[in-house]
Amino acid sequence: MGISGISAAPSPACQVSQAAQTPQAAAPQAAAAPAEQRDLVELMREEQEKQPSLAEMMQEAREKAEEQSERFKLPKNSRRYGDAALTAYSKLARARTMGDVDAASGYARRQIAQLQSAKHSDSDNAQRIEAAIRQLRKAVNRAGRKKRELSREKLTAARQRRLMKEKRLRQARRLRHQLKGQQTQRMIRESGYLREAEVDNRTQDQLAASRLELRQQMQQLNDQFGASVESAIAQYAAAEAAPPAEPAVSVEA
Repeated sequence: MGISGISAAPSPACQVSQAAQTPQAAAPQAAAAPAEQRDLVELMREEQEKQPSLAEMMQEAREKAEEQSERFKLPKNSRRYGDAALTAYSKLARARTMGDVDAASGYARRQIAQLQSAKHSDSDNAQRIEAAIRQLRKAVNRAGRKKRELSREKLTAARQRRLMKEKRLRQARRLRHQLKGQQTQRMIRESGYLREAEVDNRTQDQLAASRLELRQQMQQLNDQFGASVESAIAQYAAAEAAPPAEPAVSVEA
């Protein structure tokens, strides 16, 4: 009669049967491990093929660097475009006859035509050139006004001489005073034109210097960006040259 609560020990035949079943159960696991490893390596290879090649990355980086360099290219040494307007106003202020005024106006018109051509060949200084053209166009319009004023002054002087001949001295003195006042106001206004051109010229020089400084700063940033791109490409090349690490697969017996 057996004792309650104590199980009987397994027989030797049962132990042999369990030992024979253990290697058979581990064999499918060992066979599945190389298949999983191959799948993982294949997946890693496919991911690498999806990434852009080193040549493509270098070409893209080179195109971006060239685009940035062209965008922020430093301007060439600019001419003194504002001097043309200063010369035109000086000629206009010195003009005493209709012929002198026409000569000053003709000079301004020729300079406008030259600057319009220069604006196409020197696009870096287009704003500076456009400011000079505006001043020259004002000079042409003001030359037309001076011609009208000289014509009125000539008529006033003729009337004043006629009154002097007629011994109408009081009226002659009044016209003479009026003529002097007109001439003085005109000369003051013409000197103001010249000062206006000088101030505008200095302002445009300052703006050009500010734009040049900004372009230089952007060029420095572009150079730094280009260096970082080259560094990234070098790192990518080193990583691409290194063989992919084999994944570690543990097989339990």
